[in-house]
Formats: sequence, C-alpha cells, structure tokens
Amino acid sequence: MSTTEPATASEREDRVLERIDKFRQRRPRLLDEVVTLAHGAGGKSSAALVDAVFVEAFRNEELEQLGDAAALTMPSGERLAFSTDSYVVQPLRFPGGSIGHLAVHGTVNDLAVSGARPKWLSAAFVIEEGFPIAELREIVADMSEAAVLSGVQIVTGDTKVVGKGAADGVYISTAGVGVIPEGRRLSPDLVRAGDKVLLSGTIGAHGMAVMLARGDLAIEADIASDTAPVNSLVETLLEAAPSTRWMRDATRGGVGTVCNELAHASQLAVIIDEQSLPIEPQVLGACDMLGIDPLYVANEGKFVAIVAADEADAAVAALRAHPRGANATAVGEILAEPPGIVALRTSFGGSRIVDMLVGDPLPRIC
Repeated sequence: MSTTEPATASEREDRVLERIDKFRQRRPRLLDEVVTLAHGAGGKSSAALVDAVFVEAFRNEELEQLGDAAALTMPSGERLAFSTDSYVVQPLRFPGGSIGHLAVHGTVNDLAVSGARPKWLSAAFVIEEGFPIAELREIVADMSEAAVLSGVQIVTGDTKVVGKGAADGVYISTAGVGVIPEGRRLSPDLVRAGDKVLLSGTIGAHGMAVMLARGDLAIEADIASDTAPVNSLVETLLEAAPSTRWMRDATRGGVGTVCNELAHASQLAVIIDEQSLPIEPQVLGACDMLGIDPLYVANEGKFVAIVAADEADAAVAALRAHPRGANATAVGEILAEPPGIVALRTSFGGSRIVDMLVGDPLPRIC
C-alpha cells in the first residue's frame, strides 16, 4: 500500500502553474497553411506568424526586441526610434475618428511609448479604383489635423491605385521617426517586483466604437473611439516618474495581450485588480452583450506603464492633471511569482489567469 501523502491544495496549484509556465515558454508554432484574420489580431496567432515567418527571415538584434518601435543608435551617438504600421479599419469613419486619424495617432503613439519624441512621418496610400476624391480629401484632412495635434510633420509618401475590388476603399501605411532623449531607456528588463501597473485612461472604447459603427449587431450605444496622440501624456508621465520602466500602447489585443507580452519578456507576474480597471459603463455593457472581455479590446489613445512603487502616486496625479489622462489609475502590480503569468484579481475575491488573446473577436478595428 502506498505511503505517499496526498498533495496539499498549495502543492497542486504549484504543479498546475509549473505546467502552464512550461507550455507558455514554448516558441509560438505556426501550424496554419494559410493566413487567417486571427493572424492580424495581435494575439497568439499573430505572434506565431511574426516569429515563424518574419523574425526567422529578417533576424537581427533590433528586430528581435519586438517593441512598438526599433531603437537605433546613429554613428553620432544620437538615438532614434523607427516605427511602421498599416491601417485597414472598416468602416473608414466611425464615432470619434477615421482611418486618417488612426494612421497618424497609431504611429506617433508607437514612437512615444518607446521613449521617443515623434518628429517625422511618411504616408503611403493604396486606393481602390472608383474611390471618391471628396472622401479621400476628408481622410487626408483628418491626417493633417492629427499631425498638427501630435506635433509631427508628414514629409514623404507614396500612392498606388489598384483595380476595383482589389482593396476595400483605401489602406494607409505610415512610418515614423522620433528622437530618444539622452539617458532615457524603457525596457522589460528594467521591470522589478513591487513595481506598479498604470493605465493612462479608460479602456475598450475604440474597438467597441468601430464594431458598433458597422451596424451589423443592431446595438445602439453612445461610444466614441479614444483615438488620440499620447506623446505629450508620455512626457508628462516621464517628468513625474523618471524611473518609469516600460510602456506600451494597448492597441490590437488590448491590455490583456500587452500585459502578457511584458510578463513573457520580463519573466515576472503581472497582477491586475479587476475593480481598479477604468471602463466606461456603456463600453462594459456592450462587451457584456457581445460576450467580449474588455481586457482584449483595442484602444488607440491609451497606454500601459510600469513605474516604480515610490513614484506611482506622483505619476497618477500628473497624468490626471493632463487633459487626456483624467481617468488614469493604478490597476495592479508586478510580483516575482508566478513567473511569466498575468492574473486578474476578480471583484468576487478570486483570481483567474489572463492569457494571450486567441482568435480574432474584433476584426479590422485598426
């Protein structure tokens, strides 16, 4: 007869977490034979595609950081950030913004959360034959407005026209360059246990605004996209909390995916308090009706930041004093254990693991 003592609840939990950790440490595997919409959602499928196809082909030290922008050192010693993105949102115009606003704000924000001060953008357009010139003028006017608000210049570009049916109206790609101030560095390897997790404002508005604007769901709600530049907000944060460790704007895949990327890169635990999450009631209601977790819904004017515990209060106060940071709040903390895991402390007093986004619940939202 076996004399082995039965495992305690704590021991069983440790074993489960160990198995989860081993599974999560595996390189993402691309098993699909064709590209699907899930490969563009910013979650597990996107990571597998990027790792197995693009990183494998283009491998270099800068690319392998997989940040929102590449940090490059010039021969002169000056550091630059370089980022690029494409925008294929449908519909082209939605409450709170348009594809033109996104095309500027998205690239500006990728540069800003990388620690850079955005300076210059390029813009390339793929336009479907038959697209109305008047509508194109409106989109370009939105881009001009967004560039002025962001403090950047659009200095070069390209235009291609494809046959009718070969595109969905217009697609826009922008690339951006920013200057990283001397001594400024943001990286997952700077994150430490005890640090605080900050959100610059409410989450989920952009994804839900675009989804409802399509009119397929027969749901009416007063939800507008949060698309906006965050570069001035980032500068405000870094002035108040100079020891800020890391930042990322929570676009495709939302806050949940961004936190998973941090947990994986730092091998620390990201613990989020559900009751602290700033979500507008109408956004939460729409998510509930559609069965979508707001943690995975895209944002276009908000970021996640990790700051030292002793600077967290000053950081939140500074963000809230900024016109675009009124709802900024501390939503969690960094712990040493369990490594590489994101967990949500629920309002019921329990907890659940928040994994990387699987599938594509909201296609074509940016």
